[in-house]
Amino acid sequence: MSLPLLRTRIPGPRSRALARQLRRVENRNVTYTSDRWPIFWQRARGANVWDADGNRYLDLTAAFGVASVGHTNSRVAAAIRKQAGTLLHAMGDVHPNELKLQLARELVALSFGRWGCRPAAPSGRRVRARGLQNYARVLFANSGAEAVEAALKTAAVHTDKPGIIAFGGAYHGLTYGALAATAREFFRTPFIEQLGTFVARVPFGTIPEPIPYCGAVLVEPIQGRGGIVVPPDDFLPQLRHFCDEHGMLLILDEIYTGFCRTGHWFACEHWGVVPDLICVGKALGGGLPISACIGKASVMDSWPESEGEAIHTSTFLGNPLACAAALASIAEMKRLRLWERAAKLGAHIQQRLPMRGKGLMLGLEVGDAPSVCERLLQRGIIAIPEGEQSEVLGLTPPLTISQRELDFCLDTIEELIR
Repeated sequence: MSLPLLRTRIPGPRSRALARQLRRVENRNVTYTSDRWPIFWQRARGANVWDADGNRYLDLTAAFGVASVGHTNSRVAAAIRKQAGTLLHAMGDVHPNELKLQLARELVALSFGRWGCRPAAPSGRRVRARGLQNYARVLFANSGAEAVEAALKTAAVHTDKPGIIAFGGAYHGLTYGALAATAREFFRTPFIEQLGTFVARVPFGTIPEPIPYCGAVLVEPIQGRGGIVVPPDDFLPQLRHFCDEHGMLLILDEIYTGFCRTGHWFACEHWGVVPDLICVGKALGGGLPISACIGKASVMDSWPESEGEAIHTSTFLGNPLACAAALASIAEMKRLRLWERAAKLGAHIQQRLPMRGKGLMLGLEVGDAPSVCERLLQRGIIAIPEGEQSEVLGLTPPLTISQRELDFCLDTIEELIR
């Protein structure tokens, strides 16, 4: 089976020239370049990407998990075009736009609205808007790390305790609060003297002991950048019990795992666990930057009522263009029933390769994953390494990838690792 169309060696002359130019103007720490890396994206559609030299690739990353409904999804793109001709920016925490309200209602309905009764309601069930005030509140942000920052502040406001418990292998982002909770020393070491000391860390998959200064537990239901690590089945339920027993908040970082990626709307539904706060992002915006911290009303209402100045906000909070994209992206997930598709395709992959994970969030230990990713790129497949030692080949393709496209990728991976 031959799908990608490679017109020249990878990267081609145009990508190599652009890389040389970029090195002259971009911070040298950002984009890695070599004679085999990177390509420059020019356009994308579905699971397909074309570079500046006209080469076609299949994307097994969904661009860091963002393009769950497919690159340049036609309905999402149409919503963006329509909104772009009407209103690009509003004043989110002063004079907001109606789309912010619509998206907040949708997020509450999809999360705590569906979780109002345990076990979680069937995927896609809607809650009438007039009853949403009984469930949750939303605090919008722009990136996953910002959503985590909002959750950390909410925990401090609600519990009056500065500390949180986080886990080994965790990745929550690189802003300073999120970085303090992130475990990987590669990211932490250059800034260790500037990081706060409010985080206590325990091994992933173990239940901690209560710590007097800690008011919350922050955890990924499935670790993504940590190597696609799925915890024991009793871990999250026991963690929920631990938080209830000791009066602590359970914060779930579902920035990577959320929005159908693992075979449910949210990964916590695999274990029937309802958090106090949930952080979402990545796939939410369908390609535009937007994120949110969603929390139980009883927790979120610990924030003081605004008297004209918000103590936590940002310029682009509830940006109308991003809200329009997010609403269209969620509508596509429902229309295509992407939670079911992710579960089906994930099961197909795991029948062929010894991958761990759930749905279309899978990982395969290959040793030197960066080398494997470079070899895959030469065959027309975009992939990235995961894990503390970059030992895991991650598979998080668009949830709309076709069976034929996926099988081409699996054939190539099997050939390379054999």
